[in-house]
Amino acid sequence: MKLLQPAGWKPPRGYANGVAAQGTTVFVAGQIGWNAQCEFESDDFVAQVRQALLNVRAVLEAGGARPEHITRMTWYLTDKREYLARGKEIGAVFREVIGSYNAAMSAVQVVALIEDRAKVEIEVTAVIPA
Repeated sequence: MKLLQPAGWKPPRGYANGVAAQGTTVFVAGQIGWNAQCEFESDDFVAQVRQALLNVRAVLEAGGARPEHITRMTWYLTDKREYLARGKEIGAVFREVIGSYNAAMSAVQVVALIEDRAKVEIEVTAVIPA
């Protein structure tokens, strides 16, 4: 995997501007903060982020990939203000579950997610090196 950082650009914080990779692509559908039995254990935003990331990691493992193979992440949030206010907590959970911030990332606030209790949904693309 090669990080793409245009010359002269200020380095981004918490993501990569772009990623180039070759190999087997693994697509992970949007994962929300419920457990393997599709039950929410918490309505806390950071707890749901942690569970969603654990779910992403589990799907990656089922496809033979690891977190370091993630090339792209898209986060759908129901409350961008909470996301911004709790950035340090989210960063700590991200490092615990996923590791480094070497993925191209986007975050979008949405009006709602399909599951009413869901506060975040994360979808991922990973590339297992050839």
